[in-house]
Amino acid sequence: MNPPSKPVVLVPACQRLLGSSPTHLVGKKYVDAVRLAGALPLVVPAAQPQDLQALLDLADGVLLTGSPSNVHPGHFGEAVHDPSLPLDPERDAWTLPLIPLVLARGMPLFAICRGAQEANVALGGTLHQAVHEVEPFGDHRARKGKATEVQYGPAHAVQVVPGGRLAEITGRTQFEVNSLHGQAVNRLAPGLRVEARAPDGLVEAFSVAEAKGFSLCVQWHPEWQAASNPVSMQMLQAFGQACREFRNRRRSPIP
Repeated sequence: MNPPSKPVVLVPACQRLLGSSPTHLVGKKYVDAVRLAGALPLVVPAAQPQDLQALLDLADGVLLTGSPSNVHPGHFGEAVHDPSLPLDPERDAWTLPLIPLVLARGMPLFAICRGAQEANVALGGTLHQAVHEVEPFGDHRARKGKATEVQYGPAHAVQVVPGGRLAEITGRTQFEVNSLHGQAVNRLAPGLRVEARAPDGLVEAFSVAEAKGFSLCVQWHPEWQAASNPVSMQMLQAFGQACREFRNRRRSPIP
C-alpha cells in the first residue's frame, strides 16, 4: 500500500460519559485544524504505554487538543483544588508519557489549551489550578452564559517574546486571542521557553528551547474559526510544513 500523500497527525481523544457510556471524543474543530494544516488527522481513542512507539511510527506530527477536563494535579504533586471540575485520568495516562517520546523523535508538536498544560506537566512543570485566585492574574475563564461565538471571541492581547518561534511564525509583536481556561502554567518546566504572555504576565505560549523539531504550545484556542484568523493560519501552516518536512526526512533513503 502506498503511503498517504499528506503527513499524518496523531490527535489524542478524550474520554467522557455520554449518559452512562464511556465514549472517546475529539472536537471537530481540531480535526478541521489538522486539515487546514494540510495534514491527515489520525484520532487515537486511548493507548497503552507499550503501544506509544508503534503509534508514533504511523505519524508525522502530534496535535494535543483542548478539553473541558483538567490534567490531574497529582501529576505535579498537588491535591485536587476543586472536585467539581472534570478530570480525564485515562487521557493523562498516555498523553503525558507520549510527549517526551514525540520530542525525542524530533516530531512536530502543536499543543492547545489542555494540551499545552499537558506538555508543561509532562516535562516537569506545574500548573495553577485556579489562576483567577492567584495574584496578580486576572480571570481567564470562559464568559458564562454567553453564546459560543462570544466565549471564543477576542478576550485579551498577548505580547510576543522577540526572537522566539512564535515571533518568527507570525512576524507580530502582539495580537488578540480568546481565553477559556481556569488552569494555567505556574512553574514552567526546565528547557521550555516563553513565547508569549498575557497583559497580566501569565504565560500564554511556550516552546521547547532545544527541540529537534517544531514545538509550539499555546493556552488559547487557535483552532476556533481558524480559516478566517490570519494568525491561526500562520501557526497551522508552520505546523503542517514541519510535518511534511519530518515525513520527507523519515522516508528519504539513507545515503
